[in-house]
Amino acid sequence: MSIENNSSDKPWAGRFTEPTDAFVEAFTSSVGFDKRLYKHDIDGSLAHARMLTHVGVLTADECEAIVTGLEEVRADIEGGAFDWSVALEDVHMNIEAKLTDKIGIAGKKLHTGRSRNDQVATDIRLYLRDEIDLIATEIKRLQTGLLDLAEREADAILPGFTHLQVAQPVVFGHHMMAWFEMLKRDHSRLMDCRKRVNVMPLGAAALAGTSYPIDREFSAKLLGFDGVCENSLDAVSDRDFAIEFCAFAATLLMHLSRFSEELVIWASAQFDFVELPDRFCTGSSIMPQKKNPDVPELVRGKTGRVFGSLMSLLTLMKGQPLAYNKDNQEDKEPLFDSIDTVRGSLRVFADMVPAIEVKRDNMERAALSGFSTATDLADYLVRNGVAFRDAHEVVGKAVRFGVETNKDLAEMSFEELSQFSPEIKQDVFEVLTLQGSVAARDHIGGTAPSQVRAAVKRARDNV
Repeated sequence: MSIENNSSDKPWAGRFTEPTDAFVEAFTSSVGFDKRLYKHDIDGSLAHARMLTHVGVLTADECEAIVTGLEEVRADIEGGAFDWSVALEDVHMNIEAKLTDKIGIAGKKLHTGRSRNDQVATDIRLYLRDEIDLIATEIKRLQTGLLDLAEREADAILPGFTHLQVAQPVVFGHHMMAWFEMLKRDHSRLMDCRKRVNVMPLGAAALAGTSYPIDREFSAKLLGFDGVCENSLDAVSDRDFAIEFCAFAATLLMHLSRFSEELVIWASAQFDFVELPDRFCTGSSIMPQKKNPDVPELVRGKTGRVFGSLMSLLTLMKGQPLAYNKDNQEDKEPLFDSIDTVRGSLRVFADMVPAIEVKRDNMERAALSGFSTATDLADYLVRNGVAFRDAHEVVGKAVRFGVETNKDLAEMSFEELSQFSPEIKQDVFEVLTLQGSVAARDHIGGTAPSQVRAAVKRARDNV
C-alpha cells in the first residue's frame, strides 16, 4: 500500500494558525506502522457505535450507516484500495476520514465520548490479545514436536554436562523434556499476561472519562474483554501489559537461544550428536563442505532485539507523568517487533525440531568418555556401607588412575577397581554401564527411560 502525503485538514486544526511543518508532519506520523491495527480499530469503533446507540447518543439509522461504512472501509483496506495518508497522522484518523467521506456527518459523530488516547489503548490490547492466542498455539505446536522427539529417543544415551564438562549420562528424551518444561512455564506466563491485557480502556476518553452517558460494560462485552479499567488516568497511560508481554518474549527467546546454542554445539563436527534437516541450514559461498546451522544461530541472535524491545519500553515509561504523552507513540514498534520475532522463531523451531536426526552411536560413544558413571560408583559404595564423603574420595582416586592409564571406569578390570576399596565387588560393573546408570534414576523427574515415557504421557494430556 502507498502512503500518501496530502494536505487534508487536521481534526484538531481549529486551535492553530499555520499548517504543520512538512518534516514535523512526517516525523510525528505513526500511520506507517500503526496501520497494522486497522482490524482492531474498526472492531473497537463498531462496538463504540453500538454502545452509543444503546445509550441513545446515536440514532439507529446513524449506527447502521457507521457500521456499513466501517465494513466498507475494512474491505477497502483488505482489498488494497485504501490510500494511507501521513497528513492524517495515524490509523485512527485515516479510518475516520475515509468513513466520513463515505457516509457524511454520521461519520463525524462516531468519535463522540472517546479520545484517540483510549482508542489506541483499546486497539493495542485487542491486537495483542489476538497475537497472544496465535503465539500460544505456536508454543503448543513446538511442545508437541518436543514430546514426539522425546518419546522417539527415550532411551538414546548422551552425556549430560555441567560447566560443559561430562557429568552423568542422561537420555536424549529427558533432555528434550527439559526444553518442554521451559516452554510450559513460558506458556503459563503468556496466559497470565493475557488476563491483564484483556481489560478495556475504552470510555476513559482523553484522561478523565466523558460526560456522555456511556455504558462501558456493554462495550466490553461486545469486544470480549473480561472487564474495564477502573481509573481513567491509568487506563490511557498504562503500558504495563505491553511491558509484561515483552518480558515474556524476552524469557521465551532466552530459552530458544539456549536450545539454539545446544543445537549449534551438537551439530558441530566435534560433537556430531544431531543432524539438522538441510532445509533449515545453509552453505558457504567459498567452502563447499559447510552446512551451517543458520536457523538456531539466527534465533540466538534475534534474542538480542527482543531484550532491546523490553528495555526500550521500560525506558519509555519510566519518566512519564500521568496521563497520556506523545512518548507513547513509541510503544508500538518495539511491541510489534517482539510479536513478529516471537512468532517467527516459534514457527521455525516447531517446524525444525520434529525433523532432527539423533546420532545415537556418537552420543553413546561420547558418554563413555569423561567418567560419566563416577557418581554411580560412589552411590554403589554408599549402598555397601561407605560414607558418601569417603566414597567420593575413593572414586576420585579411581578417576585419577583412569586419567593416567587412559581408561574409563567401565574399562578397568575388577583387580584395578578393587584396589581402591574392599567394598568394590564383582557386581560393580552392573552400575558402571550407561544403561544401568540411566535406568537407576527411576523416579519422577529422573532420566530413566521409563520415567521419560511417563513424563511424555503426562504432558500430552495437558498440551
